[in-house]
Amino acid sequence: MSEISDPAQWGRRLSTAVVMFHEAVGARLGLSAVDQRALALVRQEAPLTAGRLAQLTGLSPGAVTGLVDRLERAGHVRRGADPSDRRRVLISPVPGSRLEPGDAFAELGRDMASVMAKYDERELAVIADYVKNTIDVLERQTRRLGDGGGP
Repeated sequence: MSEISDPAQWGRRLSTAVVMFHEAVGARLGLSAVDQRALALVRQEAPLTAGRLAQLTGLSPGAVTGLVDRLERAGHVRRGADPSDRRRVLISPVPGSRLEPGDAFAELGRDMASVMAKYDERELAVIADYVKNTIDVLERQTRRLGDGGGP
């Protein structure tokens, strides 16, 4: 990889690398990158409402409805009534439908642990601050775009 001289390019390169990685994992699972990441959130947070999934993803409620429809048709999630409030619908993963991306995430974890081992605690705190702030910006921009905000 060539050295990036313009720091503004770092974000573009990082974004592209992350999207392409998740597209590759999604392709291995037969899902889009968005569907694959949403399914991971459902597994992590289940049961959850479509509204909560919209909050977690930053997608509009309509986009989440289509996403859940696709995951439900593929047999990965199911919708069910909330036992405490029958008007609410909860989304849960379907037991036994667990798609495995092979060792993609395990190998990624090992590689990232090697990268992080190069930094001391102070440097890791700066990196963590940068990553948290980047996530906040990306989530805010995703919500803005999902709400019909301008480019």
